[in-house]
Amino acid sequence: MNFNNATYNGNGSALFNNKHVNGKYTDGEGVIKLASPLLTAARSQPVREYDPDFVVTDAYRDSLPDLQNGPASLIQGSPVAIQQVGIHNFRLPLRYASRTGEPLLLETSVTGTVSLEAHKKGINMSRVMRTFYEHKDETFDLDLLETLLLDYRTSLGSLDAYLILRFNYPMVNESLRSGLAGYQYYQVALEARMDRAGIVRKFIHFDFVYSSTCPCSYELSQHAIQERGIAAVPHSQRSVARVSVELNGFLWLEEVRDLCLAALHTETQVMVKREDEQAFAELNAAYLKFVEDAVRLLHEQLDPEPRIKDFKIIASHQESLHSHDAVSVLVKGVHGGFTPEVDPQIFATMIHR
Repeated sequence: MNFNNATYNGNGSALFNNKHVNGKYTDGEGVIKLASPLLTAARSQPVREYDPDFVVTDAYRDSLPDLQNGPASLIQGSPVAIQQVGIHNFRLPLRYASRTGEPLLLETSVTGTVSLEAHKKGINMSRVMRTFYEHKDETFDLDLLETLLLDYRTSLGSLDAYLILRFNYPMVNESLRSGLAGYQYYQVALEARMDRAGIVRKFIHFDFVYSSTCPCSYELSQHAIQERGIAAVPHSQRSVARVSVELNGFLWLEEVRDLCLAALHTETQVMVKREDEQAFAELNAAYLKFVEDAVRLLHEQLDPEPRIKDFKIIASHQESLHSHDAVSVLVKGVHGGFTPEVDPQIFATMIHR
């Protein structure tokens, strides 16, 4: 009998040559024969219903399988240590202190990872999330992140731990001349790292969005106007500086913004009337900049700040002249600190809409 000709109904019974047989099959002449044991093996079917009244007891909880925290014999692949394992983009609202004194409740994306030793199968990732809910009513800053890292070491038994909080931080910015004001949102990440010696390093990553007018294009436009009487405008574009700082002391996010503004001047505007638009055109003409100028201007402001131990600046001018961007990277140059290398995907994350 050719079992390749068999199909099955909803109950798992076989159909041969369009003839139904329950636990048996027919040959071509209709003779009934015993079916293969593979077709008649009984299956245990669980009850398909949800019991809303079921109560989990301690004994039942202890009986639940836990493969993540299982023995080394369950490891698949090479039994080697893993540098980082955890969660990314776990979101919840957290409170942050502001320089105005009013705490801000902001939607936050959490990345939390720890190291995993070679003999361990995995980690209990829900503990990362539970830690944040245990502290959800506190005001978050880099010092609290250090506390959370120490909690990780205790609860997860890991040697190294990392935390990154990403959020959009609002600040009220005034228009240039009209007296209007509006909220500017800054993409911010607070990062804390703890190594196996228990040493914690703290970082702020801050995106500052500004306009950059090309000095070369400005001079060429002026030449056309003066020499030929032909109207011309220089090209300018929305640009982003990602400033990462490692701290020696406390620094408000507002202070990071102020350092960026003092360096670059031409921050994009929120509320704009005609007099503000004209002022912005004048501001761009007063502070022309190539991408090389942008990182050096930021270096000039960040380098003397005693609360900043180290920094890295990545600038991207999203060209309106070219179909590509102009980019630049500059680090302070601290031994063991930031390096100028960047992941190829970094620049793709620096497009602000």
